[in-house]
Formats: sequence, structure tokens, C-alpha cells
Amino acid sequence: MSKDIFTSQRKLEHLEICYEKDVESGHTGFGDIRLVHCALPECDMDTIDTRVSFLGRTLDSPLFIAAMTGGHPDTKDVNAVLAGAAEEFNIGMGVGSQRAALENPELEDSFTVVREKAPGAFICGNLGAVQLREHGNEWADRAVEMIDAQALCIHLNFLQEAIQPEGDHNATGCLDAIEDLCSSARYPVIIKETGCGISVEVGRQLYAAGVAAIDVGGLGGTSWATVEAHRATTGPQADLGRLFSDWGIPTAACLYEVSKLGGPVIATGGIRTGLDIAKAIALGANLGGMALPLLKQAMNGSEAISDGIMTFNTQLKSAMFLTGASTIRELSGIRKYVSGITREIIKE
Repeated sequence: MSKDIFTSQRKLEHLEICYEKDVESGHTGFGDIRLVHCALPECDMDTIDTRVSFLGRTLDSPLFIAAMTGGHPDTKDVNAVLAGAAEEFNIGMGVGSQRAALENPELEDSFTVVREKAPGAFICGNLGAVQLREHGNEWADRAVEMIDAQALCIHLNFLQEAIQPEGDHNATGCLDAIEDLCSSARYPVIIKETGCGISVEVGRQLYAAGVAAIDVGGLGGTSWATVEAHRATTGPQADLGRLFSDWGIPTAACLYEVSKLGGPVIATGGIRTGLDIAKAIALGANLGGMALPLLKQAMNGSEAISDGIMTFNTQLKSAMFLTGASTIRELSGIRKYVSGITREIIKE
């Protein structure tokens, strides 16, 4: 099997496993965050403003459709539904890794359908840090041009690489490649972890390298170690995946640390409700990204995902009303209580 066909097939396998199997693992920390209730909110829930500004764009909600799929013909329809929702609700969206389409241009339509269905939406491209190091800024530019993206996410997935038998175990030179891209790119560069979280130390390195925003991609949602364990089914790779299924920094702890650095932050990693997004914003996030819940809705069609997004936005507005926050800016400054494991982690 050629490299491009192998990459494409792997993308389909990942999509099927995420839809069919239990792939969530770990503790996000959001259960340890309690927003302070305002018994006298003095605002009208029906006029609460969920608009947010992010990298120069005004979005109608901080809900972000996090990177999921693409790179195989059978993923095109899912991306079309996700993109239609991004356009309908004026929210941001990230595509899955574009590596397969960069290796084989015949697969580009599984990504270009996103811009076709969402001509006015804020869309982020996606390329792995290893691929950026190996192929340079040319691949980054091609990924952006492929979907007319407003930003490019460079994803970090070294736990997954460590478990995959075909994974790249050499992470040297990636920071230099990121810095080089940031110094020359005409578009914002976002760094995205894929489920293990970004610490304050790494966050400081990334902002110093010139990144426009950080997606913390913390522990508590889809575990790519678990996905790879399902993919391997048996043997050393499956055992390794199960062992590291809850490896990483909980999303809430990542937000607490990285938001203090002052740059824009996207919260992904186990966000499952509008209340989780409200908690993420109170911890310093600008956007809250979801993948798995929206993937399952998208695979059931446009109506299902529209209903789901309306539900998430209603949950967010309810949380804002009950804390007395009439805007996202006000929500970001409300008081919160931190308990449990998260309190212990952030004390260290």
C-alpha cells in the first residue's frame, strides 16, 4: 500500500472508531469548577450577547467546531455537514489533518467541500508539526490555499505518534519549524494539542515563537491513545494505547496555566456542554471547541447538528444568565470556585 493510500485509510479508520467505540478517557477538571451563582442577575436572558472576537473575526458564539476529519472520500459528506453548520451559525471550524490530501491531491475535495458549504465562515486548516518540519512552509501554504483558510492549526500529537507502529518518534526541530513559519506566514498560526494538553512552559515557548493562539487540547475528551488501541486491537501497540489512555494535563488545568500568558486560547478536550464552554471562558479561554459530540450529530445529518448547536448555545446562555453575565467579556471575569483534583494540580 502506498504512503498516501495508507494515510487516507487511516483517516477513515479513525473516524469509524470515534463514531462506534468508547474513546473518551481522563478527567477534564470541569467538574471541579463551579461558577458563582448570581441570585440577582439584572440581565435579560433573551438579549444575552454570545458574540466573540477572535483573530480579527466576530463570531456569533464561542463554540468552535474542532478539527475532526477529511482525507478519505467517505469523510467528504461529514465535512460538508459540519461546514454547513459553521456557516449557518457563524461559528469557527477546524478541518482534520490535511496530510493525506497534500500527499494525494485527488483527496482534496474531502476538504474543499468545507469552503464550498461555508463561504463566509472562519475556517482553520490543519497540518502536523512533523509534516511542517519535513516539508516546510510550502506545505503549510498549500494547506491554507486548499480551503481558503483564515488560519492554520499546527497539531501536536506525539502520544499518538509514540503508539502508532508507523508513527514518527522524532520530535526534534519542530519548534524551530513553527518559529520559521510564524515569522513568514501571512496568516495566523495556531498550535493545537490533540488530547494531552499544553503546559505553561510549552505555552511560553510557543508564544515566544510567534504563534497567534494556542488550542490547549487537554485531557478528558477523545483519547487518541485509546483510538490507536482499538485500531491495533491486540498486541504491544494495543497494550501501550491502553496504558497511556489517561495520559496528559486536564483541560481545566491547562486553561488556568496557559491563559495567564496573555495570548488567545482555544479550549478543547472533553468539552461536552454549553456549561463546559462557560467554565472554559471563565478560566480564560476565548473559544470552546467540540469534536466528538458534533461528529456524532453530523453523521446523523444537518438537522441533528443544527439542533445540537442550538442546544449548546442555550446551555451557554443559561449559564451566563445565572452568573449575571450579559456578554462573553463579562463571563470571562466572573468569580469561580475551584476544588478537587484541579485545585491540587494548580497549587503545585
